[in-house]
Amino acid sequence: MSGMKRPFILLLTLLPGLALAVEYLNPDFVEDNTPWEEVAARLPAYPKDGNLVPFVASSATNNKFMIDAASLSVGKDGVVRYTVVIESPRGARTVNYEGLRCDTAERKIYAFGQADGKWTENKRAAWESIKVRSMLSYHKALFEDIFCDVGIPVGGAEEAVRKLKQSAGSY
Repeated sequence: MSGMKRPFILLLTLLPGLALAVEYLNPDFVEDNTPWEEVAARLPAYPKDGNLVPFVASSATNNKFMIDAASLSVGKDGVVRYTVVIESPRGARTVNYEGLRCDTAERKIYAFGQADGKWTENKRAAWESIKVRSMLSYHKALFEDIFCDVGIPVGGAEEAVRKLKQSAGSY
């Protein structure tokens, strides 16, 4: 056997034992094999203009993007939930209550806002990938720049609002 193969084979035989030792020596190490379970989302109050915090989604759009600070939450399931308000240059508004999963880079629309200030539940709500979405996607901006840090959600609503305000420096 050549001189290069022996250390490599020795390393391969030691790796499983090393992994067990790390697990044994680190009492905080917990391998969690429980499947992820989503917490039921409860619809928030309809957004009020005074609670809207603008954020930058893309410089390639003239739409104004805002999050209702009063609706922001980070659930025990790791989902960041929020109401987004998108306003066109002519004043048309789209209002959605949504969730964003940082660990899987997915988003979900729970409900659509109506002109009368009421919610219509999204009967086809499902988790959809953010990564394959357009560079102009506000979901991508929220995921990459505001609500998630390397797959980990913000610490809570206050931190999310602070990051939104930092993003909106150009407003």
